[in-house]
Amino acid sequence: MSWPRLGPQARDFEDAALVHLDVLYRGALRLTRNRADAEDLVQETVARAFRRFDQFHLGTNCRAWLFKIMRNLFLNRVRTDRESPHEGEFFEGSIGSAEAVRLEAPSPEEEFLETVVHGDVDRALHGLPASYRDVVVFRDIEGFTYREIAEALECPIGTVMSRLSRGRKLLRVALDALARERRYREP
Repeated sequence: MSWPRLGPQARDFEDAALVHLDVLYRGALRLTRNRADAEDLVQETVARAFRRFDQFHLGTNCRAWLFKIMRNLFLNRVRTDRESPHEGEFFEGSIGSAEAVRLEAPSPEEEFLETVVHGDVDRALHGLPASYRDVVVFRDIEGFTYREIAEALECPIGTVMSRLSRGRKLLRVALDALARERRYREP
C-alpha cells in the first residue's frame, strides 16, 4: 500500500512542530494533572496548530508558538468549565452528598505520579498564582529561554524575569513552610 504524499506545508509542520510532542505532553500534564485530559489538550493543540500553520513563520520558535496555543486552549477550557456545571456536579447534586459518585477514578500510574513524583513540590508549585507558576514551569522544568517564555506568554522579557524571581521566592517560602510542617527542618 502506498501512503499519500504529504504536501510541503504538511512536511514543514511535521519537521517544525511534531518534534515537540513530548515536551507538549509534559506541559499539558502539568496543566491538567490528568493523563487523558493532557492527551486531549495536546491533540487539540496540534490540530489547531496545523490548521493555522500558515500563520507560523518558519525559522521562528515553534515550541513557544505551540505552548502559546496550548496555554490559550487550556485557559479557555478553564473559563468554560467555570461557567457551566460539571457533569459530576450535576450527578452529585442529584444523588446527594452522601452518595456522591466519582466519575473518573485515577489510574494507578496517576496515583503514583501524584503521591511520589509530584508530591509536595508539585502541590507547592500549583499553589503559586498562575502568572508566576507558568514562568517557573517554563523556565525551571521545561528549560525555555526567557525569550521563548515571553513569546509563549505574550509579555516582555523583563516581566518574565520579574515573575520568575517572584515565583521562585514564593515557591521557596511554600517549600520551607512545608518542610517545617513535615519536620524535615527544624522550626
